[in-house]
Amino acid sequence: MTTRPRRATACEPGFDTLPADQLTAAALHRASRLGARYADVRLRRVRTLRERVRDARPEGSQVGVESGAGVRVLVNGTWGFAAGPDLSVGGLAELAARACELARMLRPLRRDPVRLAPEPVGAPATWESPCEVDPFEVPAGDRVALLAGWCEALRAGGLDLAEAYLQVFRESTVYRDSAGRSVRQRRTWLHPMAVGFRIDSAGGGFDSMRTLGPPIARGWEYLRGTGWDWAAELARMPRDLAAKRAAPPVEPGVYDLVIDPTNLWLTIHETVGHATELDRMLGREAAFAGRSFVTPEDVGTLRYGSPAMTVIADRTTPYGLATVGYDDEGVAARSWPLIAEGVLVGVQHDRQTAGVAGLDRSTGCAYAESYRHLPVQRMPNVSLCAVPGGPDTAELIGRVRDGLYVVGDNSFSVDMERVNFQFTAQRFYRIRDGRLDGQVRDAAYTGATLEFWRSLEAVGGPQTWLLSGASQCGKAQPLQLAAAGHGCPAALFRQVRVTSTRMEVTR
Repeated sequence: MTTRPRRATACEPGFDTLPADQLTAAALHRASRLGARYADVRLRRVRTLRERVRDARPEGSQVGVESGAGVRVLVNGTWGFAAGPDLSVGGLAELAARACELARMLRPLRRDPVRLAPEPVGAPATWESPCEVDPFEVPAGDRVALLAGWCEALRAGGLDLAEAYLQVFRESTVYRDSAGRSVRQRRTWLHPMAVGFRIDSAGGGFDSMRTLGPPIARGWEYLRGTGWDWAAELARMPRDLAAKRAAPPVEPGVYDLVIDPTNLWLTIHETVGHATELDRMLGREAAFAGRSFVTPEDVGTLRYGSPAMTVIADRTTPYGLATVGYDDEGVAARSWPLIAEGVLVGVQHDRQTAGVAGLDRSTGCAYAESYRHLPVQRMPNVSLCAVPGGPDTAELIGRVRDGLYVVGDNSFSVDMERVNFQFTAQRFYRIRDGRLDGQVRDAAYTGATLEFWRSLEAVGGPQTWLLSGASQCGKAQPLQLAAAGHGCPAALFRQVRVTSTRMEVTR
């Protein structure tokens, strides 16, 4: 008999019952006594679930829970931070003492005192992301059965091998600081995926294709079809993969491109999202993804793209991977423009980088992967706006005489200044005289960021807009992972260079 999963609730057993007020007060009191001008405390529990099925057989299941506290202090203008799993009054007080001691040890290494941008103090707040059915309460047998069904659907379509994966994340956080901010929040997001393979038994090679259903901040209802038609996509994949295998290689050259939102989101992430992080622009961050060609002086003047390009940074997008009620400095989530009709008008920052730049307040982009990590500036949801009443994808394709329709994200490469890039895709379709004319393979589009976005001729209407994103984006050192959402419509770019990824070996 199948057990029906219960609806998600606001209760996280073993965490919500903590005496959070006493714990955070103990840390803040000790920090103040030891000379901290400012202190904040985060109690956090992160729950993870990973499921893998191959050819309808379970391959592995992992469930993890990590709980603890992080205390950050400012002593004589220098940060100190300490973290640990001891969630007791004594444990929190000890963390505060260790953080203050570390700040004093680091003081001789500091050049300029830390300046935090001002931030109003509101009433105590709570927030929770939408989650109709708690994925952690779904019986393991039901999870495996659903993923196995996905594999069976791909095998029934003629594929030689099929795999299905599921990752689920839940963060529960209590935040308090010495200025009086107090926040409780919880967010849940997940990333399901199925991959199908056709194997060349004679040559030893293979081709693969995966689902394009994006990661999203929802519950188990998402895997049942709320927000994405999994059944329809799984039914199409064997045919799409067969067509890709039979497709001719692309002829390198310059093409007009209609880029589907399932692909364009990643280009936005790499060429706009990371490039407009203020810490990279200031040269204060270069780990993992490099710096940025954009400078603070460019804001208000740089022609980033064509007039068709309007990009919004947002921490409030429904179901967005970076959507929160408050960031890890207690700053309320909001929305603001990054690019308006092609001109750079805003950037992303936290209280520290905003303070360095002399800005009035933070955009609320501080985030720490776990209680063990110091908060750093992280990307919000960064989205390209659709045009009300704008064209659908077929209309955009109809404007192209000689081009390609690009579907699904795949591999990419971008330089350390976010200037030069190359992106591949799950599928490239040839466009001839306004109509699709079969697939081509082994293609990649390449270019320079400003040249590419300035070639944007048109974006689609709201009916083409899709919210997607990266469930695990890396930044900082030590490395931290974070989720970032990206919404965008289909879009038409003129005269973009396309290269072949096929490697020719000569002897």
